[in-house]
Amino acid sequence: MKTKMIWANLVSNDLQQTIQFYTDLGFKQNGQNTEEIVSFSIEENNFIINFFTTDRFKTALKGNLANSKNENEIIFSLSAESREEVDLWYKKVKKAGATIFSEPENYQLGYTFGFADPDGHKFNFLYWPGM
Repeated sequence: MKTKMIWANLVSNDLQQTIQFYTDLGFKQNGQNTEEIVSFSIEENNFIINFFTTDRFKTALKGNLANSKNENEIIFSLSAESREEVDLWYKKVKKAGATIFSEPENYQLGYTFGFADPDGHKFNFLYWPGM
């Protein structure tokens, strides 16, 4: 037995703001939006992230939500093809209104920076030679 695919489900406190932010980053919407969900396909491997309204997410979770602006237990890493591309993404996410929590820096063999979306979900762009 094997799984068919994996995707992420996150909460959005403002779906219109989420749509604008991820559209500004150049990610494409996946399917139809509703009043409770918007979905994006991330890059060429089509990793899907669904963003649910708070009430809808609580129903699915059957529990309480963490405040992602203050607490996180996951960071999504996005691969870049070069240091220069990391710097281009840095400019793009700043322009889109991201919160930068880690400025561009060398990290071991690679180069990276970290940002949070309007709801506090954390991401980093990383260039790693050979990856």
